[in-house]
This record gives sequence, C-alpha cells and structure tokens, in this order.
Amino acid sequence: MSYPGYPPTGYPPFPGYPPAGQESSFPPPGQYPYPSGFPPVGGGAYPPAPSGYPGAGGYPAPGGYPVPGGYPGASPAGAAPSYPGGQGFGAPPGGAGFSGYPQPPSQSYGGGPAQIPLPGGFPGGQMPSQYPGGQAPYPSQPATVTQGAQGTIQPAANFDAMRDAEILRKAMKGFGTDEQAIVDVVASRSNDQRQKIKAAFKTMYGKDLIKDLKSELSGNMEELILALFMPPTYYDAWSLRNAMKGAGTQERVLIEILCTRTNQEIREIVRCYQSEFGRDLEKDIRSDTSGHFERLLVSMCQGNRDENQNVNHQLAQEDAQRLYQAGEGRLGTDESCFNMILATRSFPQLKATVEAYSRVANRDLLSSVAREFSGNVESGLKTICKILLCFALFCL
Repeated sequence: MSYPGYPPTGYPPFPGYPPAGQESSFPPPGQYPYPSGFPPVGGGAYPPAPSGYPGAGGYPAPGGYPVPGGYPGASPAGAAPSYPGGQGFGAPPGGAGFSGYPQPPSQSYGGGPAQIPLPGGFPGGQMPSQYPGGQAPYPSQPATVTQGAQGTIQPAANFDAMRDAEILRKAMKGFGTDEQAIVDVVASRSNDQRQKIKAAFKTMYGKDLIKDLKSELSGNMEELILALFMPPTYYDAWSLRNAMKGAGTQERVLIEILCTRTNQEIREIVRCYQSEFGRDLEKDIRSDTSGHFERLLVSMCQGNRDENQNVNHQLAQEDAQRLYQAGEGRLGTDESCFNMILATRSFPQLKATVEAYSRVANRDLLSSVAREFSGNVESGLKTICKILLCFALFCL
C-alpha cells in the first residue's frame, strides 16, 4: 500500500554541501564513495583531521600515544632498574621473628616462574614508523629503555599510616566486614607502607592487625591479604616451606624464588627459613627433589654467585665453547657444565657468554637449553636465561 506524497520525490540538498562556489571540485553524484566523516554544516572546507590518528604514511612520530611520561606510575626515562629487588627488598624487619602470620597450610601452593613482559614498542619507546607489513618493519624492541621500580604497586603519595589504620579498624568493627575498604588500602600501598600501617594499628588500638584480619576474612581473600602484609623475605621463606610441606612438591615455586633472587636475598631467605620454621632449607630441598634439578637448586640456595661487574670476554668465549661442547656439539648432554656456568658466573659475564654462544652455535642459549633438557631442570635453567634477557634489556 502506498500513501500520497510518500516517499518524497527528492531529499532537500544538505546545507553547505558542496560549498558554494566549489561545485566543480566535487565529483558528480554516484562517483564518490560513502564519506568516512561528516561534511561541515554551513559550507566551508572540511576541518583538519584530529591529531594523533595515523595518516597515510603510518603512525605518528614518537611522542604520540601514550603521552610523554607513560602510563600512571611509569618511571621517568633514564636508566634501568636493578634486577631483581630494590631498596628494602628481602630485608627482614627489626625484632625477633615474624609473629602473627599463619604457618604454611597443608594445601598446595601454586604459582609459576615469573613471566616478565618484554618491551616491544610503546609505552616507553619509539613507535613504529609504518603499519605492520609496510615499508618499515614493526620494531621488536623500543629504541630506549626506561628505569623504574619493579612491580605495579608504587608507594602511595601523601601516605598516612594512622589514617589507613583507622580505615582498616572501621572496616572490621561491628557486624560484618567491609572487604572492599580493606582491599582499597592494602592493594594500593607498598610493602614498606603496609609494615608501618601494621605498627600504627597496634599503637592506636593495642590490637594485632594480622589477628584481626584473620578473624574477619576467610578463604582466598584471607590468604591474599595476609600475604600482602608479610615482609618480602618472610613471604619467600613461607612460600618455600609451603611448597615442600606435606605430600608432593611445588617445583615451580622453588624455581621462581631460588633462581631469581640475588645473593643477599638468598642468604636472608635461608636465615629466615631456619629461624621461623626451625628447618634447614638445603636439607629440605635435597629431601624433596632429586637428580640434576636438586643440584641446580642446591647451587642456587648457596647465594654465592660471582658479583664482579667486570666482563672477561675471553672467559665468555671459553664458556660459550664449553656449553656448546656440553650440549649441541656432542651426543647426549653434560648437565654439570651447564649447572656450573649458569650458577656461578655474574649476570654481566653470563650476558657476554650468551652473546658468544649465539655466534658459536648459531642459535641462542635459551633454545639450546630447551633442546637439551626437559622437566624441572629445563624450567630452572630457562628461568636463569630469561633473567639474563631482562638484565640485557633493563640493566645495561
């Protein structure tokens, strides 16, 4: 059915299009694709394209997105963070012991080796000059590397331990618990600030914050919040004990901690493990692991890696040749050679060894480890190799 006068015989011309006096510059109807933007109303030329959008030549020059300075919390450009740890990392607080924390439960404790994202463009570096597949390849790494503290939680600005202690007290006082208020405080403070909150809570209310949290929380929330209040050294020791307690062993936890910590951090963990749990860490490792994986972890828990920052390039070439002859260059694998070199050389020295190995073997050391080893010892050696990659990117 049709209605009189509908549809209209023609739509009225859009006001201002084409602009008066410029009709010849526009193609006739039917020869112009659907416009990607809206024409200006009232005549005139199209507005200039908003800044920041990629043009025909590709992405804009460096300095576009993200804005200079990076994401919130990003460190200023300068130099690279030391890896692993930082000021205060692994240092046990004063006083005797870490009272108030739960002893390791019997359930398994998960967690794998830390996966450290590798910078591959913005933020923190130059942006590509072309789209992927264009004339210029997409860069795999930024041209510059920025320095900053590890992790995503930074010390809170305008920190007030007494104010935070009061918020936590109100969240746990009376009927019910305001878990969101607890999360808002605990998850946005550094570990050092959490220790100050814990001390302020006892000073203000004469109560132990850890015991109050244990009584108010349960399940995964309780485990998470209590773990965040543990000093780093105690948390590592607690995790190691939990990984080896009871039936089974969480090898991934042992690898993540023992293969990534500095000498000083390892020694503090060993002392804390003895003082808090009355056990010898090396003996527990020997009883829960075996073979070449056991030997690697025992080497790691000595905390005796060479810390000389000077590089001996001749030694690096010799070590690279030894590693090749112990793996790719022979039938079978000499696991002890890999253990000796990767567990004793300093990180700058190992970086030079890895570079020399690539020239000797025509492949990187990480892929050779994957070809020559398997199981937990493979995971441990690959974790050390990945630390070397991060050391090369962030610390030199």
